[in-house]
Parts: sequence; structure tokens; C-alpha cells
Amino acid sequence: MKTLFSLKSSARMEDIMDKHITTPITEEVTKDLKSGDYVYITGTIYVARDAAHKRMIEALQRGEELPIDIKDSTIYYMGPSPAREGRPIGSAGPTTATRMDRYAPTLLDLGEKAMIGKGKRSKEVVDAIVRNHAVYFAAVGGAGALLSKCITKSEIVCYEDLGAEAIRKIEIKDFPVIVVIDSQGDNLYETAVKEFAG
Repeated sequence: MKTLFSLKSSARMEDIMDKHITTPITEEVTKDLKSGDYVYITGTIYVARDAAHKRMIEALQRGEELPIDIKDSTIYYMGPSPAREGRPIGSAGPTTATRMDRYAPTLLDLGEKAMIGKGKRSKEVVDAIVRNHAVYFAAVGGAGALLSKCITKSEIVCYEDLGAEAIRKIEIKDFPVIVVIDSQGDNLYETAVKEFAG
């Protein structure tokens, strides 16, 4: 796990913890997670990228219900490659999270508690994370084949016509992520830059 990450700051080494959590990720869980913590997630989460997020927001605008149970949910920003024979899913690396920034605050306000992606988030998303006591995790880009080994089951639950961008429900075991933005708004990308610059 630790060989996958390079953002751990030596100045905060003693404060950073490895934690194992299971879904659903509730507020009781998020308040115990701190920016920089290494986390292993086990349980059921959703997979969706920008096309699926756009459809969900459009459904809400039409007064329709969401096609997934959003309360205390975790959404992984990912579009898998085709699965090899005998495997539930193909390569499963994270998508750049900014593509979901225009949609994320609405879903967070409706009960989504965790997001997994890569890269920075907008101020609006950070504000929504704090407002809803949520969390943003980063998964390691370029490690999709390795991450797929932590996925034990995958099924499309809606928007099948979107192909790789359909919403999936996946089961994961000890899926490795790092807390980038915690429920207090502490941002690893910002603190790491300041510490290395100092």
C-alpha cells in the first residue's frame, strides 16, 4: 500500500494513520478520518463518471428520483476497461475528479458521503464536503490493474447505454485510498505543498 503513495509528509508522519473502514461510510466514520490518512475500504460502492453524473442531475431537475441510494454512499470516479475472462472488471484506475465538480455539491447535499478520484477539487466541492461532513479520497493513478484486484464483484445498475460510463455497483475488499480532503476541509494537496516549500 505505502509503495503506491508519495504524498505522505515526513513532517506529519506521526499524525498519519492507516485505517480500515467498511461501507456505508457515515458521518461517524468521516469525522474520524484526517487528511493524509491511508484508508482501506471494504464493502459496496458505486462507480460513475461525468456522463452518469450529468444524467443524475438532469433526473433531479425533472423531479425524478435518483437511480441509486445516495444516502451515505461512496462514488468512485472510474470507467473500467473490459474485464478479462474470469475477472469481474478490467483495469480500474481513477478519473480526474474535476470533471465531476459541477455535479458533486448537489449529490453531497443529498447524502453522498465519500468520493474517490484523483486530482484537486473546486472550492464549491470543498465547501460541500465540509457542509455535509463528507470526505474526498484519492486513488493512485496509473495503478488501475493493481486496484482492480481489490474489486470482487461488479454489476451495471443503470445507464447501460453509456458503456464504460454506466453506473456500476462494485464490491471491494481493502481498496487502498488516501484522505485528501477531510470533513473539516483540511486538504492534503495544500498542506503538502506548504510543508515541502517550508
